[in-house]
Amino acid sequence: MGSMGWGYVVVMAGVTFATRALPATLIRSKVTNRFLRSFLYYVPYVTLAVMTFPAILGATGVPAAGAVALLVGIALAWRGAGLFAVSGACCASVLAVTLLAQAL
Repeated sequence: MGSMGWGYVVVMAGVTFATRALPATLIRSKVTNRFLRSFLYYVPYVTLAVMTFPAILGATGVPAAGAVALLVGIALAWRGAGLFAVSGACCASVLAVTLLAQAL
């Protein structure tokens, strides 16, 4: 790895350390602001959604299959279906849309 590659690694390590160490050192008391507390509450969910959404649409060779699976998953989860049922239905919808796309 060239010197530029090691520079990237050092910068990434510094940024990672700063994002983890600064909040621990700067915020010593309990956060009482309602807006900030509600914002911090949803950060993990938003982070997971931002990483998962592009993977859902691009996981198959047919982008429509990912979109249909996303809609099926949202609909079933909204109606209270369990994780196993939602994942099974999403897989079945991807299979069905992919087979339909290949047949056309």
